[in-house]
Amino acid sequence: MKANRFEPRRTLIAALVVATCCTPALASKAVSWDDILNDDKTPGDVLSYGLGLKAQRHSTLTTVNTKNVENLVPAWSFSFGGEKQRGQEGQVLVHDGVIYATSSYSRIFAIEAKTGKRLWEYAARLPDDIRPCCDVVNRGPAIYGDKIFFGTLDAGITALNKDTGKVVWTKKFGDHKIGYTMTGAPFIVKDQKTGKVLLVHGSSGDEFGVVGYLFARDPDTGEEVWARPMVEGHMGRLNGKESTPTGNKEAPSWPRDKDGKLVDAWNHGGGAPWQTASFDVEKNMVVIGTGNPAPWNTWHRTKEGDDPRNWDSLFTSGQAYVDASTGELKGFFQHTPNDAWDFSGNNSVVLFEYKDPKTGKQIKASAHADRNGFFFVTDREKLATGAGYPNKPTSLIGAWPFVDGITWASGFDLKTGKPIEKGNRPPLPKEGAEKGESVFVSPPFLGGTNWMPMSFSPDTGLFYIPANHWAMDYWTEKLTYKAGSAYLGQGFRIKKLYDDHVGTLRAIDPKTGKIAWEHKEKFPLWAGTLTTAGGLLFTGTSDGFVKAFDAKNGKELWKFQTGSGVVSVPITWEMDGEQYIGIQSGYGGAVPLWGGDLADLTKQVTQGGSMWVFKLPKTAKN
Repeated sequence: MKANRFEPRRTLIAALVVATCCTPALASKAVSWDDILNDDKTPGDVLSYGLGLKAQRHSTLTTVNTKNVENLVPAWSFSFGGEKQRGQEGQVLVHDGVIYATSSYSRIFAIEAKTGKRLWEYAARLPDDIRPCCDVVNRGPAIYGDKIFFGTLDAGITALNKDTGKVVWTKKFGDHKIGYTMTGAPFIVKDQKTGKVLLVHGSSGDEFGVVGYLFARDPDTGEEVWARPMVEGHMGRLNGKESTPTGNKEAPSWPRDKDGKLVDAWNHGGGAPWQTASFDVEKNMVVIGTGNPAPWNTWHRTKEGDDPRNWDSLFTSGQAYVDASTGELKGFFQHTPNDAWDFSGNNSVVLFEYKDPKTGKQIKASAHADRNGFFFVTDREKLATGAGYPNKPTSLIGAWPFVDGITWASGFDLKTGKPIEKGNRPPLPKEGAEKGESVFVSPPFLGGTNWMPMSFSPDTGLFYIPANHWAMDYWTEKLTYKAGSAYLGQGFRIKKLYDDHVGTLRAIDPKTGKIAWEHKEKFPLWAGTLTTAGGLLFTGTSDGFVKAFDAKNGKELWKFQTGSGVVSVPITWEMDGEQYIGIQSGYGGAVPLWGGDLADLTKQVTQGGSMWVFKLPKTAKN
């Protein structure tokens, strides 16, 4: 792939800082840690990305259910306005009758939840040389106290007064000119040892060869408490001082050159935790996925003449367990060792419990559907104990394919926790050639699933994965690092796997890996899912629909056309005795940028940018 594909578009003109008030918002109550801790049990608010610290995306509400969902109608719609419409991938928060919605190009809105009336808006002043690899998206805010927090595309994070939209503080965590940025939603946790509440967020930028970091900040001031790099051997920080290296300071999972120095790729190693964390309160662990190693080219992270499987590129493309007190990496499971396909590992890590069918023992587990096409269940107690070397491949309980046609591995060895590879790594260019021989890979780097979070229903015991069936032609290219340019060493073209569909919404049993049901969509699925105690599953489709399904059997029960592709995350809440469902509409994200053979399909979708809210009419509640 050519580097200029990643260069910012000229439409990314610097935005003016805007904090406008149509009607000043009434001061709402402050959000406490207890409010956030109980977010999954209090449906009157939505206070965290994931609808709870475990990120299960499940609501206890039953007012809207399988019997009446067909009667849902729009309550209101709100336009994000202007020409900056595309790429609405956010999950909104709801507090005290106010919706807080982030939008593309680092904007945030406060909206009256009852009426859709704008209360205030803020747009970050973006420089014209930002480098978002995969569109200008923002996936949501965090809330605590009297502040609302969100990340910006110029590698910053900003705190606003939740009632007025006025800036309280803003911090830069990296140089946007070399590729650092932020697209994920920040997250609030509480250090169980010190009692400190922390604002946790990651960085983005693997495609430009940055080293990914996870940060914890004081939410009142924005000052850094700790920072944890996700490339082995790089040094962390605690209270403004160097703390401990990530893993082994010698970085044995990365090769050295003929002079005994770590290869250049190590200096730009990726691993960015760009999605949003979950939090294991009992173990005091921040749990988050880590990004792909940089560069994509596997041979730059392999000792010359050796097998890539001997060089894991830790701690990339896996799930990380980070001590909330110190920022130390205590546990890690790698989904794709020495990731050669940009499978990354950022998709949500969901915490859940289940009873072992063989022993009857209650298991505290983590679930993760990876871009590599496998659904993982890991023992989070083993991963969170913090004893010894952080990499713990034997914490794997199960790994099952959740999409068809996986080419890179046949499965995982549960004794070693390692994939059983099929020899699907793209070869180096032959002498004198500019690129290597193309190989067919499925899933492609866009993934069996991608950033869009899955959900879990404790009622059905199933996980619900927005998945896709597609593939890519993939080849190596010659590469040298240049600050601010794409750092890939790979070329690709996205291809169809089936003629009749790309998207496949699948329900999977975490005890057995069995697919309980599936629903196919012609267009790629790029929206998250939500389950409710009313027996429902909500999601959106790239051709513009919000849909509701019976969570038990996958029967489609309701749909509504929003006018643009839905690539966001649905939520639900209760207000004045009524249940509301909210979702953003506005096509964008990585798919239309890298469409390949799917370009003709995706270019049909109209651009847009809006917030939609639905409820039952008064006559249809029963």
